[in-house]
Amino acid sequence: MGSSEPELGLDPNASTPNDELPRSLGSGEESATSPVHEEPVQDGSGILPRDQQQKTPTYDYAYEKSMSHAEAKLFYQHHQQASKSGENPGLISPVLASRSMTDPSEDRTTGAEARPWGSSSVHESEWYTGSHSGADGTPQISSAQVAADYAARNHAVSLSVAYAQDPYASAAESLQETGLGIGMSQGVNGTAPGGDAVTSELKAIYRKIKGLLDRRSKYMELSLQRSGDDPRDQPEWVVYPPPPEPAWDDGKEYKPGSVGGPADLTGKRRKMGEDIGEDFDLEELMPVPGESSYTYRLDRNSVYQVYESDEAADKQEPTVHIPTLREFYMDLDAVVDVSTDGPAKSFAFKRLSYLEGKFQLYTLLNEYQEIADSKKVPHRDFYNVRKVDTHVHHSACMNQKHLLRFIKSKMRKSPDEVVLFRDGKHLTLREVFESINLTAYDLSIDTLDMHAHTDSFHRFDKFNLKYNPVGESRLREIFLKTDNYIKGRYLAEITKEVISDLESSKYQMVEWRISIYGRSIQEWDKLAAWVVDNKLFSPNVRWLIQVPRLYDVYKSSGMMENFEQVITNVFQPLFEVTKDPSSHPKLHVFLQRVVGFDSVDDESKTERRFYRKYPIPREWDTKQNPPYSYWIYFMFANIASLNNWRKRRGFNTFVLRPHCGEAGDPDHLAVGFLGCHSISHGILLRKVPLLQYLYYLDQIGIAMSPLSNNALFLTYDKNPCASFFKRGLNVSLSTDDPLQFAFTKEPLIEEYSVAAQIYKFSAVDMCELAKHSVDQSGFEIALKRRWLGSDCSLPGVAGNNVAKSNVPDIREAFRHETLMAELSLIERYSEGPGVEERGALAPGLLHTAKQASVKPTSPESVQPASFKLPGYLRGSDLEAHMSGSNADVQVVSDIPFATVLSTQNIASPRIAAGELCSSPSSTSLLGADVTGPGNLPEQKIFPGIVHESVRRESLLSRSSLESHGH
Repeated sequence: MGSSEPELGLDPNASTPNDELPRSLGSGEESATSPVHEEPVQDGSGILPRDQQQKTPTYDYAYEKSMSHAEAKLFYQHHQQASKSGENPGLISPVLASRSMTDPSEDRTTGAEARPWGSSSVHESEWYTGSHSGADGTPQISSAQVAADYAARNHAVSLSVAYAQDPYASAAESLQETGLGIGMSQGVNGTAPGGDAVTSELKAIYRKIKGLLDRRSKYMELSLQRSGDDPRDQPEWVVYPPPPEPAWDDGKEYKPGSVGGPADLTGKRRKMGEDIGEDFDLEELMPVPGESSYTYRLDRNSVYQVYESDEAADKQEPTVHIPTLREFYMDLDAVVDVSTDGPAKSFAFKRLSYLEGKFQLYTLLNEYQEIADSKKVPHRDFYNVRKVDTHVHHSACMNQKHLLRFIKSKMRKSPDEVVLFRDGKHLTLREVFESINLTAYDLSIDTLDMHAHTDSFHRFDKFNLKYNPVGESRLREIFLKTDNYIKGRYLAEITKEVISDLESSKYQMVEWRISIYGRSIQEWDKLAAWVVDNKLFSPNVRWLIQVPRLYDVYKSSGMMENFEQVITNVFQPLFEVTKDPSSHPKLHVFLQRVVGFDSVDDESKTERRFYRKYPIPREWDTKQNPPYSYWIYFMFANIASLNNWRKRRGFNTFVLRPHCGEAGDPDHLAVGFLGCHSISHGILLRKVPLLQYLYYLDQIGIAMSPLSNNALFLTYDKNPCASFFKRGLNVSLSTDDPLQFAFTKEPLIEEYSVAAQIYKFSAVDMCELAKHSVDQSGFEIALKRRWLGSDCSLPGVAGNNVAKSNVPDIREAFRHETLMAELSLIERYSEGPGVEERGALAPGLLHTAKQASVKPTSPESVQPASFKLPGYLRGSDLEAHMSGSNADVQVVSDIPFATVLSTQNIASPRIAAGELCSSPSSTSLLGADVTGPGNLPEQKIFPGIVHESVRRESLLSRSSLESHGH
């Protein structure tokens, strides 16, 4: 390091004030205050000799490649203005490499004693308010500006700040001012090109992002799709049939009656994996609630509206205002406009790259600590943490070998049972197989031909044909349909076998998606009767309703006149049973196990817009299928109206979780962002960085199925699942169609194992994915608390129970802190208040493996303004700095760094303005106020960039010191 000091004009052996600046930075001694005797010598070009860069093979290559045309133009205009105003361009110094700066973390010997970095022999305020004054009237230069300049240039200083900041400094200071900035480009000389212009552009982008987040928040609040809106998320919600009693409770063997939860309810009991449905008795749920005084009507826009009375209905005064189709498309256009904006896309791409790089750095620093934390957890590992298959179609829930065995057993045990009525006559199972020239002995996996690995790539039509065993639709109707001649009995039997396997594994849950086509208004009653009569109830199973987008097929076959009939057939029975559950008692019981709705079909179909303005469904009578956005709007609008009524009645509500972003137009993802709780697939997010960033900020769930995508649309090595996970998106793994893609008895474990092999996921990574799947699922909060811990609804470390999830607290702390830091930037740059009013984040504290386990026991004990926990700092880095100022801080040695926010009771990752505030006692290591005296512009939070005015003043100061030394 000594060889670099002469390059700065700092002689390490000299006693002149040349070495006082590094010593004051490195050991906290008094800064030099000697007057400047002469101006630095400049050559004819006006550039200081020490500022002349040496030509190298990589001369300014990175900066020149990263500069866009707009930035180059801004830099040129700023340079021209500076030249016209008489400013010396030589004062803009290129960024110095870190090797040219004395490492301030080294102990500098002064006298007989060496001080660590950050210690000070004088009071902090004396150093931060120190100044340099020249004898010839040179303006005073604050030493805090010099310190800020060194911090921006020198990576070692940044690391020391990252490892040893004030535990109650704001996260914006702890992250952004240590060189982990927002990813904006630098100018050629390392300065912010047109600092004010860049900041205004940045604020414009953040205002757009905040506006889009607010739009989504409005839609989620209206439709009651937020966390905690569903009455099932209340502790008093009763789960029936009750789940099995836990084997252990807080590390102790469970005794019936000791917990007092739903598992302690009296009733029929059975052993898990056996006698499926025998603990369910419809009579125990009778009588159902009575009729409501509210009423409903289908308005002219084909949206069911709820009214308090008939008089209110006559006056068109609904209980809740649902956005019209025009308002929805206006909001959708706003999302699409921002997502296609060039600067916004570039900004989002850099933010996402920063997030991914930050996770890689975190992994390098904390990999072994995470392994050690996992090993400390008794009993728990990846195989016995709860995992939910959040996206699996019920008609393909079994693997191909299972279906083959079931068909053979039926051929052997009941070949003479009548199973089909076709072409005016009844057919037995034997006659059906004779008609296709097959016997039970002939059947094999190859004969069934239901795997979709080779010939279905970009052929969704062939994939749909794979649902037909042996290519015969009649076998699909017999074995894989709920509404057939035998009333779906075969499918119910094989479903019970799959449920038995799930319950035997204990730790795997599913949310099966089953179809309501919208062809008939009786479909709901038939489906509910199939589930209730066959007693398909299990603590491991919940249901979603998928609505295929097949209006064009129904219209072509003459089944319906217009699109409004599909809406009526899908939603009218739901409003009827909400008004009077006794009108459809089995449907009322079944809906208690339904968590949401899905919209399915081939997304790759082209959507030609034949209308300049889309007609209302009552007037949509052409054979053309409505576009994806049209389908999603009418599902959202009717679900929103239905949810508000059901919540008033104390019934469970539904969420919208469609297939989205698997193929086709990326604008589908904008629709999903605006009106959907979460989505399935989402692989097209890799093409739209702004939407991907929005999905990250709002932590929208994405149920990804890489094996399914590998067979249909995107090969496994190109799947963005691993990249999304590293960046912090809320992704989970799901199987989609085990019948077509899986080879083993446990398809979900197969999905995890392939991902772990290909993407090199660690055990902690897979446990985090499993935890995401539970969070995304629609299981009752009582079950989630049993699976993840009693505080699972809290964010960050406060909601993590490593004994349940096997996710180390340090990982949860990193994820939560990073998300809060991103949200803090949005609040900071979208509102535009003064510097002193900008709250970057709630008070934070340094977080390490040992300190991560300390968290509040209940949300009531968390007080964001005054909450304090013992913090841990590295070694003696801040021992002198913190002595006497923070009694709550304990110093330990060399523990990997991660910063976590103080835990707060925040129901959603969206942080409203005013919730983010920094502690008034926060103190930056490099200065109490980066704005500095004299109202100089604040230091921007770009990596390696200091505002030009600050840099210019600090260069004056340093050059004065160097010339004084010579």
